Amino acid sequence: MKIGIFTPLFHDKPLEEALDIIAAAGIQAVELGAGAYPGSRHLDDFGGVETLIKDAGARQKLKKAIESRGLILDSLSVHGNALHPDKAIADDHHKVFQDAVLLAEKLDLTVVNGFSGCPGDGPRAKNPNWVTCPWPDEYRDILDYQWKKVAIPYWKKQNKFLKDHKVRFAIEAHPGFLVYNPETILRLRDAAGSQIGANFDPSHFWWQGIDPIAAVRALGAAGAIFHVHAKDTRIDPLNSAINGNLDTKSYGDILGRSWSFRAVGYGHALTWWKDFISNLRMIGYDDVLSIEHEDGLMSAPEGLKKAMETLQASIISEQPGAMFWAKE
Repeated sequence: MKIGIFTPLFHDKPLEEALDIIAAAGIQAVELGAGAYPGSRHLDDFGGVETLIKDAGARQKLKKAIESRGLILDSLSVHGNALHPDKAIADDHHKVFQDAVLLAEKLDLTVVNGFSGCPGDGPRAKNPNWVTCPWPDEYRDILDYQWKKVAIPYWKKQNKFLKDHKVRFAIEAHPGFLVYNPETILRLRDAAGSQIGANFDPSHFWWQGIDPIAAVRALGAAGAIFHVHAKDTRIDPLNSAINGNLDTKSYGDILGRSWSFRAVGYGHALTWWKDFISNLRMIGYDDVLSIEHEDGLMSAPEGLKKAMETLQASIISEQPGAMFWAKE
């Protein structure tokens, strides 16, 4: 396994300056935003996504900037909402997604990360509508429309597009979108095709009451984990006990929130991260753990340093040797 980083936290810097910081920190891989919500700041330094698709020279410059520092490019990310009821937004995020797939193919990458998207409550909707309960009964009607009329037809077509270009789409399960837990990941994968799987981020599971290790085992058994994010969540025991974990307060109101994203190791102890990484190894994942810094109590440099301390103590970087103490 390798430790990587999702680079939007360095969008205030040119990519080459960010890469110097990343390499000096001991990180081995980078995940770059290619549009939609993460933006494409660092790819824009090399002409932007469309230029990079067409221009082999621009791609070579990008690769050289990364590889000359001993790093690898492991994935592109286009977290957006191609199912948005606003056609302008949906069309833009759809194009961003397809362009990222085309660029990934040109860069010999096998994974693009993003969201499933979330439709509205019907054909005339203006905003997404995330349904969280089955009653009153109209909520079930909304879900039926979202899945059968919008999400499954769209992602079936995209699964073919992905297969044609030998790229997989790793969906980051996140509340607010149609795919938000292992069950919905597998529902979409079963309905649309095997090029669709998970960008596994444990931080989004804790605040839903999901055990990420149990989720790893369930998704791993289906061969559905394509990429992993390293980000922690702390449940505030006092606020959660009073209000539960459905919390719409500002992420900046850390004292008042029921949960907050934290740097790796500041929501769950080192022993948890060791167990998590061991379970990833057990289900056959031996690729990048990409740090995503969204800790409101720490600067990016400090959050990165703390996350690295935990991950470096947890990571399994070598293949196991022969089982000399017993028959395999």
